[in-house]
Amino acid sequence: MIRRPHVQPATPDGRTGFWASQGARRRLRQALSYLLAIVVAGFFLLPLFWMISSSLKPHYQVLEFPPRWLPDPIQWSNYREALTYVPFGRYALNTLFIAAMVILGHILSCTIVAYAFARLKAPGKGFLFIVLLATMMLPYPVTMIPLYIGFNSLAWVNSFLPLIVPAFFGSPFYIFLLRQFFLSLPPELEDAARMDGANTLQILWHVVLPLSLPAMATVAIFTFQATWNDFLPPLIYLHDQSKYTVSLGLNFFRSSYDIRWNYLMAASLATMLPVILVFFVAQRLFIKGISLTGLKG
Repeated sequence: MIRRPHVQPATPDGRTGFWASQGARRRLRQALSYLLAIVVAGFFLLPLFWMISSSLKPHYQVLEFPPRWLPDPIQWSNYREALTYVPFGRYALNTLFIAAMVILGHILSCTIVAYAFARLKAPGKGFLFIVLLATMMLPYPVTMIPLYIGFNSLAWVNSFLPLIVPAFFGSPFYIFLLRQFFLSLPPELEDAARMDGANTLQILWHVVLPLSLPAMATVAIFTFQATWNDFLPPLIYLHDQSKYTVSLGLNFFRSSYDIRWNYLMAASLATMLPVILVFFVAQRLFIKGISLTGLKG
C-alpha cells in the first residue's frame, strides 16, 4: 500500500498552513510593536497632558490629592489672565529678535570656520580643532564672571549685545556639526568650480551652501530652541523689565508665598508653541534640503 505524503491545506489566497501561520505571527508581532509604541508614546505625553489639564483648572484643583485629571470647570480665562499678567507680547518680541540675531551669527561664523576646518589646508589645523573641541568641556559658570566683567567694561550690560555678539564668534558644537557635514560632500564639486575660476568664498556660497540646507536647518533649530529657553544669561545681563525675555517673564508667576500653577502652566504652554512651530517648519526645510541635494543638468 502506497502512502501519499501529507500536504497541508492551502489557504484561500493559495498559501499553505505553514506560511499562513508565519504571516499571522508576523502580523501579531507588528501589532504588538504598534501597541508598545503607543504605550511608550502615551507615557511620554502624560506630562504634556497634565500641563494642559492644569492650565485649564481653577487654582485650588491643581494640587488636589488624589489628582484630578480633567478640570471641572474648564477655565479658558486662565490663558487670558496669564498672558496679560505680564507683558508677554513684549517679551516674546524681545526673544524673537535675540533668537534671529543669534541664528544669523551662528550661520555666518560657524559656516566659515567649519568649511576652513573641513577643506582648507594649514599647518596646525588638527591641533586647533582639538583645542576647539576642548572648549566644549568648559561649563558656563567658569566663563560667566570673566564675560560679565568684559561686557560691563564695554557698557553692554542691560542690553541685548551680550546675548547676541558672542554668536558671531562661533559655537564649538555647531562648528563640529557643520564640519562633519562638509566632509561628507564630494570634493569633486569644489574642484570643478575651482577649475572654472571660482575662489574659496564663491565655492562656499554657490556650491557648498546650496547642498548644506539640512545642516543649516539643524543649526537653526538647535539655536532657536536654546535661545528661546535660555534663562541664566538674560537674568545676568538684562535689568530693565521692558527688555526681559519669555523665560524671565515666566518667573513672575513665582513669589515667596505662592505660585499660581494654573497661570504658570498656561503661560508655559503658550511659550512652547513658537518652538513647536519652528521645529515643524524647519523640519519641512530639512526634508526639502535633502531632496534638492545634487546637481541639475
